Amino acid sequence: MGSKAGWLPVALLLAAMALSSVLPPPSVAAAADSGEADHAVQQHSERISGSAGDVLEDNPVGKLKVYIYDLPRKYNKKMVTKDPRCLNHMFAAEIFMHRFLLSSAVRTLKPKEADWFYTPVYTTCDLTPAGLPLPFKSPRVMRSAIQYVSNKWPFWNRTDGADHFFVVPHDFGSCFHYQEEKAIERGILPLLRRATLVQTFGQENHVCLKEGSIIIPPFAPPQKMQTHLIPPETPRSIFVYFRGLFYDTGNDPEGGYYARGARASLWENFKNNPLFDISTDHPATYYEDMQRAVFCLCPLGWAPWSPRLVEAVVFGCIPVIIADDIVLPFADAIPWEEIGVFVEEKDVPKLDTILTSMPIEDILRKQRLLANPSMKQAMLFPQPAQPRDAFHQILNGLARKLPHPEGVYLQPGEKHLNWTAGPVGDLKPW
Repeated sequence: MGSKAGWLPVALLLAAMALSSVLPPPSVAAAADSGEADHAVQQHSERISGSAGDVLEDNPVGKLKVYIYDLPRKYNKKMVTKDPRCLNHMFAAEIFMHRFLLSSAVRTLKPKEADWFYTPVYTTCDLTPAGLPLPFKSPRVMRSAIQYVSNKWPFWNRTDGADHFFVVPHDFGSCFHYQEEKAIERGILPLLRRATLVQTFGQENHVCLKEGSIIIPPFAPPQKMQTHLIPPETPRSIFVYFRGLFYDTGNDPEGGYYARGARASLWENFKNNPLFDISTDHPATYYEDMQRAVFCLCPLGWAPWSPRLVEAVVFGCIPVIIADDIVLPFADAIPWEEIGVFVEEKDVPKLDTILTSMPIEDILRKQRLLANPSMKQAMLFPQPAQPRDAFHQILNGLARKLPHPEGVYLQPGEKHLNWTAGPVGDLKPW
């Protein structure tokens, strides 16, 4: 795919972009530390128009109060001590959200004045030797934590968890499995069906996405990305960039199930196309290469989401989203249609034509929007937290759900949850 006739317009495009100096990124950790840097960012960025921009820059402090249950360490901190790999993998939002809330201005020590109740349980921190969460352990940990909360405090039982929120950054959220077929078979953990779920997984009309869930970005280490920044005037000389698996022969030996065939199609169609810098190699210059690229491919894998989306936004590389019906992070605040390119999975063989035919004006505007510091900040979980970051976007989402409707509070004798529902394996003690 991709004839030589298409290369000349692309060469002209790259040359024009180099001359235009619309070449993010600004600082990863914040808009900038100096006045000069602030001015430079403003020159090359564009504010999101309308209500989305207001939502993105909103401050949740004063709009909600959160009570944090004090759980035994075995549910959270002891797990991290046992396996510190949890601090760096893409599911780590559950850990850093807990740490953030402990010192947040929205925290209350008086549960009777709380709008929301938070149960700090790390369901993705019991790892295999390869560093993957154990799917059969996650639901048992969650059930055990909920049982502990419901027995020790009265607040869960008055709503069956409807004024509680949980961070569940597993591949398919609280379906707790990395393979879609098995996640669908499991379904959402029954005890969480009235709670608000804060999760990375989002796909329309999917059994693992509950109505009212807050979709968040996966964790990508801000400090690590910060150390790989290159000068912002560096030309974007790579047209299309991707590093990752195209086949997962270990889990999908026949090759047709992983990524619903989209990644295999990428490789077979474009492995020899000079416009596409794609490979299974993961070089030490991965972050630098993204900053030199115009388009960064963000195809689905086992789940529709991945940290590539965060990395692309932070490094000002236009995300090419290949995941049908995906629900993206903070979609009420981030104008994904304006900053990204959406390609249906069936259209992957046409990807070269789709990208080379984009007007340069559209590409440059997407880059200006991506250069907006608030956009980048909303995708990150920095330590310490900063205004408008992903922590604050989560709180904004929770605040917009207030006040709770009267129906969340149960009448005497009323119950909605079945404590014995779900797969038999989930009922085993943890």
